[in-house]
Amino acid sequence: MCRNIRVLHNFEPPATEDEVEAAALQYVRKVSGSTRPSAANAEAFAAAVAAVAEATRALLGELVTTAAPRDREVEAAKAKAKAAERYAKS
Repeated sequence: MCRNIRVLHNFEPPATEDEVEAAALQYVRKVSGSTRPSAANAEAFAAAVAAVAEATRALLGELVTTAAPRDREVEAAKAKAKAAERYAKS
């Protein structure tokens, strides 16, 4: 599950709200051990996602770096090439 969490820091343009929410959801899914909470746990699950998303926003807002921002298209191309190499038929 957690392999879907992506690096959100130091990108141009910055991480979107959707990306922050998706990362928070994946984190809570991993920690809780379920992709869909039961009705009894739905409220706690949603509250945890909101809290993690808020903590993520705060963290991203305070991080500093001297590195140049990464380009989303370049990073996506690198990931695609790495996946093609990994899953290439021998």
